[in-house]
Amino acid sequence: MSLQFVVNKPRGPLGWWIMLPILGATVAILWWSALGTRLSITGFIDGLPWIGDFVGRMLPPNFAFMQKLVQPAIETVQIALWGTLLGIVLALPVCFFAARNLSPYAWVFHGLRQVLNVMRGINEIILALIFVAAVGLGPFAGVLAIALHGAGMLGKFFAEAIEEIDEGPLDALRAAGAGTLQRIVFGVLPQVLPAWIGVVLYRFETNIRVSTVLGMVGAGGIGFELISSMKLFAYEDTAACVIVILILVLAADLMSSKLRAMIR
Repeated sequence: MSLQFVVNKPRGPLGWWIMLPILGATVAILWWSALGTRLSITGFIDGLPWIGDFVGRMLPPNFAFMQKLVQPAIETVQIALWGTLLGIVLALPVCFFAARNLSPYAWVFHGLRQVLNVMRGINEIILALIFVAAVGLGPFAGVLAIALHGAGMLGKFFAEAIEEIDEGPLDALRAAGAGTLQRIVFGVLPQVLPAWIGVVLYRFETNIRVSTVLGMVGAGGIGFELISSMKLFAYEDTAACVIVILILVLAADLMSSKLRAMIR
């Protein structure tokens, strides 16, 4: 019995008897999660004055401090750009063999999928801490962290796009005696490139957001200035950092939206 039947057609005693346990289990899980996370409306309301006090200390923003943020902001974009590019380079050789319809063996498909899961399963902050210890403080550690995590995400999306292609052109090329490389170039890439470009643009937009906080662990970018200003209780400077971060994120979102609209 499908979930669609349970959700859309809870008619008759049988349908409701199936629906009630599902609703009960859902409520129980949500309640258990609320207890585990200590959700509290009164706690949030009691904390509002402290939030207001913190925001009040950030006002007015120190706009003169923004001159110092130009180079860190540029560095943040550079981290996101190279992290995205290296992520593509790492994902491309893997994605074809991680696609079920192109992988030569089942163990290759499952093995590479697990590799991609591991790569994207480790948070960028953790990867940045590892690479800071490996290559030292600075933006290069941030680039490596974003590249490795991004390769796992892009490889998964690339492989899933390949699995959704029309098999007709591949069959025709195979019947004509085309090799594996020819089938990929002429049968796969023309079908997946628009989807791939959209995913890459979205990933770059995400990497802009991520790279703004990697500096908090010493991996370069504007995040270093943000965390430094907070440690020094220079909240007006913190507000300036937040404004620059918002400008970066909004600009990346606007550019990504325009480019995605162009390729549709």
